[in-house]
Amino acid sequence: MAKVLAPEDVRAGDYVAVLHVVYELPSFLWCGESSTVRLDEPVRVPFMPKQGGVPLRVRSVCLPFILVKTPSGTLRNLDVRRHQLARLDRDYARIVWKACKKSRAKQSRI
Repeated sequence: MAKVLAPEDVRAGDYVAVLHVVYELPSFLWCGESSTVRLDEPVRVPFMPKQGGVPLRVRSVCLPFILVKTPSGTLRNLDVRRHQLARLDRDYARIVWKACKKSRAKQSRI
């Protein structure tokens, strides 16, 4: 079972996955009940990313930012104020990581 992480619990070497990405929209764009949202307050909307289950390996942490490596080898910088992360089981993450690498290698040969 993946465990939702508090930002201060993220450590270099962890395998994590993005559960939600939060976007802030100006409240004047919101079509909801106007009495519940102040005009100067942004509306926070969580979205589930397409690549939500892909393991990312944490390379470095400097809160609120973390540097992660994807199975394809690219590096991404995530802001934990916007990204909700879960720690993955190490064995599961390694199996998926290897499977993603093999899949990418096959696609590049085609």
